[in-house]
Amino acid sequence: MDALAAMQQRLEGLFPSLLGIRLTEVGKDAVRAELEVRADLCTVPGVMHGGALMAFADTLGAVGTVMNLGEGQRTTTLESKTNFFAAGAEGTTVRAECLPLHRGRRTMVWETTITNQEGRLLAKVTQTQFVID
Repeated sequence: MDALAAMQQRLEGLFPSLLGIRLTEVGKDAVRAELEVRADLCTVPGVMHGGALMAFADTLGAVGTVMNLGEGQRTTTLESKTNFFAAGAEGTTVRAECLPLHRGRRTMVWETTITNQEGRLLAKVTQTQFVID
């Protein structure tokens, strides 16, 4: 099983699969994914909840960190900051690209860019993942 399939399977039955996150690329240097904006992910009719966008990004930062961990290590989110620019519309697909800004021994910092189908920027999320031995 390749890394992408293995990571998608690892998320099955957990919150990311409840959200409907579909990983499209996983690696040490980038994580990409997409998410269908369903009515149950909206805060008001037709508008994706900001928390769903944040959870989407949080998942990708964690996946990126996991791809960089050593044997016996695990991770948890230490800090996250989100800037919202536009709403995700129900019935569309949002896409995210998560790239490392810092990969240290104890922390890793990831930046996730979330866009709509047309490439319009919806949110930028910067998060710090703590590396636990």
